[in-house]
Amino acid sequence: MSAIPNGAAAKPFASHPIRLTLNGQDRHLKVLPWTTLLDLLREQLDLVGSKKGCDHGQCGACTVLRDGKRVNACLTLAVMCDGAELTTIEGLADGDVLHPMQQAFIKHDAFQCGYCTPGQICSAVGLANEGRAHDSAQIQELMSGNLCRCGAYTNIRDAIEEALPACRAQRGEP
Repeated sequence: MSAIPNGAAAKPFASHPIRLTLNGQDRHLKVLPWTTLLDLLREQLDLVGSKKGCDHGQCGACTVLRDGKRVNACLTLAVMCDGAELTTIEGLADGDVLHPMQQAFIKHDAFQCGYCTPGQICSAVGLANEGRAHDSAQIQELMSGNLCRCGAYTNIRDAIEEALPACRAQRGEP
């Protein structure tokens, strides 16, 4: 038995138009209502830096910045980003000049396999934007949503601690 009454034709799901600023560029897109931000970035826009780790918001590999705040892209619907400013790992550098957090991660060898690194860096930049982390223990606690299977936590924490002043200066804070 058909779920469509009186033999009516099934209507396709409508795409929703959204406008956002992605890594400094205005974008006008059409997305299906159930499309996650992570799937939009990876599958439609070919920005594959953000990783699909757990797809349940538990590992942080998909972390990106929405209006300067860190979000799990796997749990964020793309339609929720209409009008937002999004920054992915691909948008942190200024041309060939790396973001201070990226520089610190390299300096401190704050990665091993590298799978979690884009999410770790975006989360660390969001952490710097929040201005709540002032010591090693606070960094550790506030970064607890980003997992590293290789266990590079000490180097990650050291990189973040070193980069925080440069991130604040970049935003014009003392």
